[in-house]
Amino acid sequence: MGVLVGCMYPGSTLAEGKPLWEVGLGVLSVELPAYRGSMQSFTNVLPIPYLVYRGQYLKADEDGLRGVMFDSDRFEINLNLAASPPVHSSEVQVRHGMPDLDLTLEFGPSIDIKLWKSSDNLTLLNLSVPLRLAMTMENSPKYVGWQFTPRINLDVINPLGLNGWTLGSLAGPVFGSREQHNYFYGVEHQYANSTRSAYDAPAGYAGIQVLTALWKKFPSYWVGCFVRYDNVNGAVFQVSPLVTQKTGFSGGVAVSWILGRSDRLVQVER
Repeated sequence: MGVLVGCMYPGSTLAEGKPLWEVGLGVLSVELPAYRGSMQSFTNVLPIPYLVYRGQYLKADEDGLRGVMFDSDRFEINLNLAASPPVHSSEVQVRHGMPDLDLTLEFGPSIDIKLWKSSDNLTLLNLSVPLRLAMTMENSPKYVGWQFTPRINLDVINPLGLNGWTLGSLAGPVFGSREQHNYFYGVEHQYANSTRSAYDAPAGYAGIQVLTALWKKFPSYWVGCFVRYDNVNGAVFQVSPLVTQKTGFSGGVAVSWILGRSDRLVQVER
């Protein structure tokens, strides 16, 4: 996640009153690779909280959880979060005998640049420039490098006449530090064997990522789905013995029930 800088939206800006907060509970079914570049994937069905908060400096909404450090008509500077799931090496063939991958939390500034908005305010084009640091979530957390993921984001409200739905797509390159790449793709000498050579991953280009999502909020519940495409062709770590697939798709569906909302309304621009 990151910090965003931007240009003026052409056209007028619309605002509407929405509850300051909303809470609920949902379920997510998701299939994801063990890590980008892995041919093994896992399907999980997980309970998920539904939380929307539209504060002045802290927001949790369709754009994710973030702290707003600066906001103008041209750009926002946000504090954004991301995470990667844990992986048991015993369940990934090429990682047998290696340490497990812990749950990691990524956080950092993002500049979000507002590039363009249609005259009817139903199509929005943004540029996000996030830089995140990653830490493992364990008893003794450790730093595992940084990721830089500039991306173009296009949102279309009411796509193809689907009233109330939003179609969002983002795409861009991924760059990472040596620590980040070695956490996922490095092989230390003590874990090398006849089928897995030792490998030290460098910093640099880590491929591209494209994500498309479709969602709609109803009066008492929310539904959404997403598809993600990863391509690590040309990545600096593509020769790692842990990279077993250069391209791949993943995705998921979710539904959440809204159990309560604030009586207080705040103005939200779109």
